Amino acid sequence: MKAILFTSDATPLQIAAVRRELMHDGAAGISTLNGARVVLLISDPADEIRLDEYSSLPGVTGVMEQEEKNLRVAHDRPPIDIQSGIEGLTMIAGPCGIESEEQVATIYEFLAGEGLRFVRGGAYKPRTSPHDFQGSGKSGLVMSSEIARDYGLQLVSEIVDPRDVEFAASYISMIQIGTRSMQNFPLLKEAGMSGLPILLKRGMSATVEEWIGAAEHALVAGAATVVFCERGIRTFESITRNTLDVLGAAALKEKTELPVIIDPSHAAGRRSLVVQGALAGIAAGLDGAIVEVHHDPASAKSDAAQALPLADFSKLMRLSRNIRAALTM
Repeated sequence: MKAILFTSDATPLQIAAVRRELMHDGAAGISTLNGARVVLLISDPADEIRLDEYSSLPGVTGVMEQEEKNLRVAHDRPPIDIQSGIEGLTMIAGPCGIESEEQVATIYEFLAGEGLRFVRGGAYKPRTSPHDFQGSGKSGLVMSSEIARDYGLQLVSEIVDPRDVEFAASYISMIQIGTRSMQNFPLLKEAGMSGLPILLKRGMSATVEEWIGAAEHALVAGAATVVFCERGIRTFESITRNTLDVLGAAALKEKTELPVIIDPSHAAGRRSLVVQGALAGIAAGLDGAIVEVHHDPASAKSDAAQALPLADFSKLMRLSRNIRAALTM
């Protein structure tokens, strides 16, 4: 938060002139505290307001700025190349759950042909119901990582228990932290200490600031970088599985140079909306997408309704390249 303090004899015209200048310079919001002296509290999420330019204006006696707590998120840049599939973007795809060698090989071979570098595959599946498919565990993680390596791919997989991080770090290239684990601080610390990149999904009820704080935990612990992933938040709307907060993700990009990608699969809950959700994120200037794909969605053991058939993923890649090209013209 930024603030401008006025002298006790500042006139309404002087205060109004400063307000107009702040709005002109991009302030997202201005609140007024009236007391012995007037104070303007300024919301500036894009960090466009330079307070030193206001200190000499008529009626102003001082300016103040709250120290940024999440310094790593605010100032870090990715130290490693995480592009995948499309120049300038990170496109990640794969099955929700690892089921069999045939399934994984078929999907990863196809994705390698699409030019992807990172693929997803869930070995540990935190499900709402204990009766649903819980994943193939360590054996599935080993198997899928070996198949990914055969096709020149790098595996992204979710870890839910801090005790599994050390084992998983030998087989995967990026640790995914799921929505239910976003504020599991022991897990964030253990994942960060692995030194791997972290794909950090937004908690289903988390604010952007809470999401940033979770990323800071992983970065301070030693994570190579953090890839933020908007996967939809819980609202009153029930026509989709979750509400895809594209503007929230775009607002986050005003606060960090770390990549922000989108997960339309978990927001949509059905494949008919997945492509549109991914394209919306890329058109909004986000840095890529992670989607669930399956060679036979009807047979998928988890999230079958939202898994894209392989042909639909090809369409998504083609349209994403077109949008990316239009944005960089």
